[in-house]
Amino acid sequence: MRLTDNQLIALFTGWLGVDNIVLFDRLAPNLHQRIVSSLTPDSLSPTCVLYPQTIADLSAAIALAYEHRLRVLPCGNATKLDWGGLVSRADVVISTSKLNQVIEHCVGDLTVTVEAGVKYQDLQTSLAKAGQFLAIDPPYRTNATIGGLLATGSAGSLRHRYNSVRDMCLGIEFVRTDGEVVKAGGRVVKNVAGYDLMKLLTGSYGTLGIASKITFRLYPLPEYTQIVVVTGSAEAIAKAQQKISTSVLTPTACDLLSATAITDLGLGQGIGLVLQFSSLKASVIEQCDRIATLAKELNLEVQMLGAAEEFWELLEIMIWQGEQRNLVQPDNDEHVVCKLAVLPSTSTSFLKQCELIFEEQSYYLQIHSGSGLGVLRLEDLQDLGAIANQITKVRSIAESCGGFLSILESPQLLKFGNVTLGNASSNLENVWGYRGNARDVMVKIQQQFDPRGLLSCDRL
Repeated sequence: MRLTDNQLIALFTGWLGVDNIVLFDRLAPNLHQRIVSSLTPDSLSPTCVLYPQTIADLSAAIALAYEHRLRVLPCGNATKLDWGGLVSRADVVISTSKLNQVIEHCVGDLTVTVEAGVKYQDLQTSLAKAGQFLAIDPPYRTNATIGGLLATGSAGSLRHRYNSVRDMCLGIEFVRTDGEVVKAGGRVVKNVAGYDLMKLLTGSYGTLGIASKITFRLYPLPEYTQIVVVTGSAEAIAKAQQKISTSVLTPTACDLLSATAITDLGLGQGIGLVLQFSSLKASVIEQCDRIATLAKELNLEVQMLGAAEEFWELLEIMIWQGEQRNLVQPDNDEHVVCKLAVLPSTSTSFLKQCELIFEEQSYYLQIHSGSGLGVLRLEDLQDLGAIANQITKVRSIAESCGGFLSILESPQLLKFGNVTLGNASSNLENVWGYRGNARDVMVKIQQQFDPRGLLSCDRL
C-alpha cells in the first residue's frame, strides 16, 4: 500500500532532518517545471525532493525507498533531468547537489576525485589554479553537476581530442537501488582492478544507481588556444575535412556547423568547419597557418578567432539557451533538441539533406566531425505533427548514414505521443523510443541492477 504524503515525509525526516526535505509544491518554479517535464503527463507528482548532505545519508535514503518500494527520480541540479525518455512514476526526487566536496586532487598524478554534486564550473575554476582542467565541455556548464554529466555522458566538442566521458572516468562509487555503496576502478590512470562499471553507469540516465563519488583523469592547461573558422560550400568543406583527418594536424575540437548557425554567429555564409588548436603558441600558429593555406586551395573563407571561450559560450547559448530554458513556462516550451550520430564521412551530405528538410523551419545543427555525434535544435514549433514527420525523416537519414537520432528535450506530447492523444495511429508515436538492437541487453542489465524498477522508472 502506498504511503501517504505525511507518512513519506515523516519516514525521511528522521534520517535527513526537516531542512533537507522540500515539499514538491514549494520548489523553485524552474526546478518544479523541470521535474514535471521529466514525468509522463499521467504521472502523480512526487511528494518531495530530498537533499542528503553525506554519502551515508544518500545510502540511508535509498535503502528506505527500497524497503518501502518507493519510486525514485535521481538528479543533481536538474539541468538535464528532462533529457531522454519520460519517467512513469516518482514518489520522491533525490538530489545529490549538496554532495559537493572535492575529495582529492592529485596534481602529480593528474587525477581528481569529487562528490557527485560538485558543479562542473566550480571544479574547473579550482583545477585551473593548479594549471589543469577536466577535458569535458558539457551543455549548461554553469549549473551542471559532475554526477549529471556522468549520468548523461555529455562530453561536448573536446571529445575530438580527449574522447568521451567514459574515457575520462577512472573510478566510481555509487549507491545501488538497495542502498548499498559500491566502488569500482581507482584513483590512478593505470588502475585495472575490478569490473569496469564506470563505462556501464556513464550515460545510464540514473537507471542503474546513483553516483556518489567519481574520479577523473585531468590534463594540463594549454599555453595558447586559437580557433579557425572555415566556411563555404558543402563539397569544399567535405574535402577540407578529409584532408585534415589524414594530416598531422591535431585540433582539440573540429565541429561542422549548419549555415543557419554560421550566419547567426556572424561568421559569414555557408556551412562552417570550426577548428580549435590548443598547445604551445608556436605550434598553434603554425597549424592555423596550414589551415589557412588549405582553405585558400579549396576556395574557402577563413577567419581566425582569438577569444576561444567567448566563441564556445556564444555557440552554447545559441544551441542550448540555458538562461531562457530556466525561464520557460509550462505552455511555452517551444523547442526540440535531438542527439544524433552519423558516420563522419557522411556528415556534410547529412547537413545538406537537413537543409532541405528544414527549409522553412528555424534550426541549428552541430556535428563533431571526428566522432559523427551531433546536436539538432528546432525552434518555433507550430505543428507537432509536422515536426514529428521532420524528425522521422532526419532519423531515417541518420540511420542510413550508420547512425541514430534520439530526442533529448521536447514538449511532453512529442515524447508521450499517441498515449496522450488517445490515437494509436498518431505519427507522434513513431518519433520517440530507442530503436537499436541493444534494447534487450539494456533491459536485462537494468533488471540485474534494479530488479524492482525503482530508479528512473521506465526511463528506457
